[in-house]
Amino acid sequence: MKDFHVIPELLCVIPVEKHSAADIKNILYAHPEIKFVSLAAVDLMGNDTDEKIPISDFNDNLENYLAGHAVQTDGSSVVLPGIATLNDGKVDLIPDPNVIWYIDYNYEHIDPNTNLPVGTLRIPSFLRHNDDYVCSRSVLKKSADYFETHIKEIFKNNPQYCEEYGFRPEDLSKITLITATELEFWVNSPDEVISTEQLSISQELKESYWKRTKGVVRTALEQVIMVLEQYGFNPEMGHKEVGGVKASLTSSGEFHFIMEQLEVDWKYSDALQGADYELIARILIKEIFRLHGLDVSFDAKPLQGVAGSGEHTHVNAVAYLKDGTKINLFAPEDMKKDFLSKFGWGCLFGILKHYDIINPFVSATTDAFERLTPGFEAPTHCVASIGKDVQTPSRNRSVLLGLVRSEDSSYATRFELRAPNPHTNTYLCLAAIYQSMLDGTDYALASGKDSRQLEQEFTKPYGTPGDYLMTDRLYRCEQDIFEDMDSNERDRLFGTPASNVYTSISKLNSSPDADAILCKGNVFNRQILDSYYMAMLGRWEMELLEKIIPANLSSIRSVIRRDNGSNSYDDKLWADISALKTKLAKDSDTEESVFTGIKKSIAAKNWEKTTEYQLEMKAIIRELHEKYKEYCDNQV
Repeated sequence: MKDFHVIPELLCVIPVEKHSAADIKNILYAHPEIKFVSLAAVDLMGNDTDEKIPISDFNDNLENYLAGHAVQTDGSSVVLPGIATLNDGKVDLIPDPNVIWYIDYNYEHIDPNTNLPVGTLRIPSFLRHNDDYVCSRSVLKKSADYFETHIKEIFKNNPQYCEEYGFRPEDLSKITLITATELEFWVNSPDEVISTEQLSISQELKESYWKRTKGVVRTALEQVIMVLEQYGFNPEMGHKEVGGVKASLTSSGEFHFIMEQLEVDWKYSDALQGADYELIARILIKEIFRLHGLDVSFDAKPLQGVAGSGEHTHVNAVAYLKDGTKINLFAPEDMKKDFLSKFGWGCLFGILKHYDIINPFVSATTDAFERLTPGFEAPTHCVASIGKDVQTPSRNRSVLLGLVRSEDSSYATRFELRAPNPHTNTYLCLAAIYQSMLDGTDYALASGKDSRQLEQEFTKPYGTPGDYLMTDRLYRCEQDIFEDMDSNERDRLFGTPASNVYTSISKLNSSPDADAILCKGNVFNRQILDSYYMAMLGRWEMELLEKIIPANLSSIRSVIRRDNGSNSYDDKLWADISALKTKLAKDSDTEESVFTGIKKSIAAKNWEKTTEYQLEMKAIIRELHEKYKEYCDNQV
C-alpha cells in the first residue's frame, strides 16, 4: 500500500479565464512540479488519449497550441474505424481553450526540487481528420451549440414563448444545457475472493446501503471528496450503495476481504464541462483507491447475481438573461399547478419517442446489458414517471426516466435518465439526448397545445392515438413495473427493449430517425454513425470470442461432481448439469455446441444468429449455476 495524503498547496486546474499565453507561462513557471502536457481527446469508443509532451516543448510552441495548431498522431492509437484508415491514418489533436484544464499528479513520482508529486497538465482536446472533427467531444460540442442556436431562433421568431417565462427575445444572452452524473463503482481487495452468495444475501438484507464506511474505504472515500473539491467539482456527497459485504477485521485492526459499492456525486455544469468532469473523476477515484491497495471497477455488472453500477444522468436547459437572471426552461410558470413547461414537455416527448436511437450510445456492451436485468433496480423499459400528482414528486426507481422537481425551487426541475452506466460514453449519450429533445420541442411549441394538453397526450392510455407519440405505447407509469406486471405485459405496454449489443446498435442503421434526428444541424453525420457502429460491433465480437466464451468455459470446467454416485437425487441433478455443460461447450458428430455456434455465426457475420446464440448461452449458464448450487447444497 502506498502512502497518500491530500496536499492542499497543489495547483489542480487552470480556469478558462487564465488560458492566455502570458497567464499560462506565468502559472507553469510558478509550478515547476508540472513537467509534462497531455492533450486529452476522446475517441468514439470513449477512450481518452494521453501522451507526455515535455513542458519545455509546450512553452516553446504555446502560441501555436493556443491558435489551434495541431499535434499529429497515428490513427491506430484511437478508435475511429472507417475514418482513420491504414492508408489515411493521420489524426490531429486540437486543444480546447474553452473548458477547464487540469493537472494529473503522479503521487509515486516526487520532484526532489519541490518535494511535490510530478504533474501533467491535461488539456481536453478534439480529434480532427482531414479537416473534419471526428471525436466524441466534438459531437457533444456541436450538439450543445446547435441546441442553443435552434432555440434562440425559435424565441426570436416567436416572442410569445419568451413571454411565458417573463422575458423578451432581446433580453436573452445564452442558452446552456446543464448536466450532472451520479457515478457508482465497486471497490475490493484485489487478491481476496468473496462469494457472490455472500454479496447477494447482504444485498437482500440491505446491510450496506448508505451505511457508515470504515477503515481504508472510509479514508479513500473522504480523500476522493476532498480532492474533487480541490479540482472545483463542488462534490455533494459520497456514500455506500446497495452492494457489498462487511469486511473482516484482523488482530492488527486492519480490514480485509473488502468488497463495497460506492457512489460519488458532484454539482451540475454545462454539457461539455460536465462530461469532462466525469472523465477526470474516474481517473482520480481509481488512482486514490489504488494508492490504498484497493481496486476500483467501473463495470456496469462486475459481479453476477448482485447489483450493478449505474450512472444516472441528469439533464435540463437554462436560459441566461443579459441582466444575469437564470431561467430553467423545463420549469412551468406555476410549480404548484403544472409538472413542466411546454418546452419541458417537448424535451420529455423527444427522449421517450426516440430512445431507440439514444440507447446505442447508452448501452453498447454486453456488460451494460447484464446490468439491465429485472430485480436489481435497473431500468429495462422505455417509460417515465413524473409523480403521482404535482404535489408528489416521482420516487419510482423501476422506470427509465424520472422527473425530478421541487415545488420550492424551479431550478431543481430536470430529467434523470437511469439507464447509463459508468462506461457509457457520456459525450455521445448527451448529444443523442439533446438532438431528441429538440425534435420533441419543435413539436410541442408548434402544436399550439398548452402544458395541460401536452400532459394529456403524454399520459394517454395505451392504444390511444397521439399527435406525436405512438398509439400502442404507454409513456407514463407510476407503478413498480417489475412487481406489478410480468415481462409480457411490460413488453406490450412499453415496447420490447434491446436485448444485446447488436439489437441496440443496429437501430443506427435500421431506424430512419437515426439520420433525421441525430444528423440534424450536422451534429452527427453518417460517417460518425457508421464508425461508431463498426467500433461497437467489433468490440462485441471480441468480447464474445476472447472474453465471454473463455470465461464461461472456465466456469463450466469448475463445475465438478462431488458425490459418490449413491444417491438417485444427486444422479438426476448431475445428469441435468452434464447435459447443460455439453450443450454449451461440447460438439459431437451430430450436434454443435452453443459456443461453436457463436463462433461460426460471427465468422459468417450473421449478427441475428449471433444474438440468438448469445441469449441462449446466457439462459443456459443461468440454469447451470442454479442447478449446480442445488446440487452442491445437497452434499454433506
